[in-house]
Amino acid sequence: MNCELCVNDSGDVLYRDDFLRVVLVTNEPDYPAFCRVILNGHVKEMTDLAEPERARLMDWVYRTEAALRAVLNPDKINLATLGNVVPHLHWHVIPRFADDAHFPAPIWAPRQRDGVAHRVDGLAERLRSALQA
Repeated sequence: MNCELCVNDSGDVLYRDDFLRVVLVTNEPDYPAFCRVILNGHVKEMTDLAEPERARLMDWVYRTEAALRAVLNPDKINLATLGNVVPHLHWHVIPRFADDAHFPAPIWAPRQRDGVAHRVDGLAERLRSALQA
């Protein structure tokens, strides 16, 4: 299998268990607090999961959103699950600020301005702590 999410965390792991992992993405310089909640098993769609598994996955999406809000106080949080390029179930949890490069458009849209990246010292450790709270 040639699935990038099956073989690579693609960032700094904030939380991991037997079911999923929460990753702080390290290759998005405009969005240093961009997180992904990634199912460990290779599954393509939410409805491929049983109801308890869907609830468990979404609980971690919500926990990640809450941690980002607590640590960064963003103007908005974007939640997205696409999977068109990588058909492995994962959620993007992206803190947004009115002065970021793309706001109010999605981060994958054309840039609107240079933008501010909103870097935070010790971000990974602060998010790990917030996720455990």
